[in-house]
Amino acid sequence: MSHVLDDLFETLKGRKSADPETSYSAKLFAGGTPLIARKVGEEAVETSIAALTEDNAAVVKESADVLYHLSALWAHMDIAPDDVWRELRRREGTSGIEEKNSRKT
Repeated sequence: MSHVLDDLFETLKGRKSADPETSYSAKLFAGGTPLIARKVGEEAVETSIAALTEDNAAVVKESADVLYHLSALWAHMDIAPDDVWRELRRREGTSGIEEKNSRKT
């Protein structure tokens, strides 16, 4: 069963070769990792601010922006959503503290 984020990812992959003058997604890809990463960060901050100062509808809208830009980053870096879903599955049932501590070197 397809998920909306999987569909978005496929759409974004198709926009990699689109004209940056007519496609926002293509404009992101043309800006490369620095632009896309900055947009992910900006949208994450806007989501946090909305959570603190606005209503649920604002958080929903900002969350959609985060997911869009994160999906664009994945498409740009050739990271399939399934890779992220597998990582989440791998972490399932593991304490967040335990998982974070396992990453320390």
